Amino acid sequence: PGTLLFTDNETNTEQLWGAPNRNPYVKDAFHRRVIQGAEDAVNPSHEGTRFAAWHVVTLGGGQHLRMDLVLSAAPLDKPFVRSEVVFSSRKSEADIFYDELLPMASAEDHRIMRQALAGMIWCQQFYHYDVDRWLQGDPALPPPAGRRQGRNRQWRHFKAADVISMPDSWEYPWFAAWDLAYHAAALALIDVDFAKAQMELLLKENYLHLNGQLPAYEWAFGDANPPVHAMGALKVFRAERVQRGRADLDFLQRMFHKLLLNYAWWLNRKDSDGHNVFEGGFLGLDNISVFDRSQPLPPGYSLKQADATGWMAMFALNLTVMALELAAEDRDYEDMAIQTYVQFLAIAGTLDSDGISLWDPEAGFFKDLIVTPDGQRHRIDVYSWVGLIPLFATEIVDQRLLANAPRFAAMLREHRGGLFQEQNPCASGSGWENEHGEHLLALVDHTMLPRILQRLLSEDE
Repeated sequence: PGTLLFTDNETNTEQLWGAPNRNPYVKDAFHRRVIQGAEDAVNPSHEGTRFAAWHVVTLGGGQHLRMDLVLSAAPLDKPFVRSEVVFSSRKSEADIFYDELLPMASAEDHRIMRQALAGMIWCQQFYHYDVDRWLQGDPALPPPAGRRQGRNRQWRHFKAADVISMPDSWEYPWFAAWDLAYHAAALALIDVDFAKAQMELLLKENYLHLNGQLPAYEWAFGDANPPVHAMGALKVFRAERVQRGRADLDFLQRMFHKLLLNYAWWLNRKDSDGHNVFEGGFLGLDNISVFDRSQPLPPGYSLKQADATGWMAMFALNLTVMALELAAEDRDYEDMAIQTYVQFLAIAGTLDSDGISLWDPEAGFFKDLIVTPDGQRHRIDVYSWVGLIPLFATEIVDQRLLANAPRFAAMLREHRGGLFQEQNPCASGSGWENEHGEHLLALVDHTMLPRILQRLLSEDE
């Protein structure tokens, strides 16, 4: 047994700003009780939203101590009577589970894998945020008058009460939309059902905005994160097919339909001029540009982003492959595969057109453009991730996917000498077919790739 400490998850406004605390039991209560000896810092009624069990132990040099802890809804007569057996059994089960994930690997590789995946599991945390309830406040403790006009007020439908994979459950205990997609791809190795549920979560009606936008992160749901959810869905879908020998087409179909709403949001909101060149601002990418892209530009100016455009080309290809996977069982999806692929070609065509080219032919790199009110265009001459992200727009289409999509297959053949090619050397390699009958769909072609890699692989850049 330990000393039970209770307090509430309230900021100590008196300590920070000299304003009286509305609640005497605040966040730093445990520190004040344990370190400073302030007995009145914790709630004597044993109530609160934060809890700790305080154990005082004295150890001599070279000594060690093991503590067994049980969390139970009711007192247990003999809580640790089988703890040795339980721990031994769980450890044995875990060893077998991870051995099967990475057979014939070295002990070091196993240790690296287990530590990495343990980090992923550790980042799972319950997250509760009801925006409308937060803006209205607690009737017993009315919030400041300005809160109703505060952050996320355009997201009153948002109601979260779920276990979510966080960027870091200690330092960043809130979800971020694009982090979550990458997390799900990794978590699919050890818990594909949880990974699938995570991918669907932000697309549910209590998360996804009515206009189709995915919530970005807690402090600004309305920010744009890179559209990588379709990539994550494909990763999880393919992982399950490998693990279980069958594809969950129902999952893929649900994801595809909801992602089309998000795709339309990007097309309509982040391509202000209808040129298939995209904006988006910060995109969650720290230090990727020479100025703060989360701040608005002066009136009349616009920023055409190589990274946002690259992400959207990838999004279009991801949706194309998802539609082809569904068309393998349902021919009706072939139309959608053609539609999203044509949009990919349009993006590729604009990306390297004379009108608003993001490709710098002299430098051999993709760069952002500032467009001034009088229509002049100025390259931002920076070599950063901005110019590398178009590499991500790459997919492979094999004969299995083409078997039930004859019009799409014909379009690939015709594209080599026709559609969009005159203004689009970028996507001219999209019709290439190797000896296995696989087609490479890519934004960056064979003439661009070596020039980008010269920058990427240079230790001086």
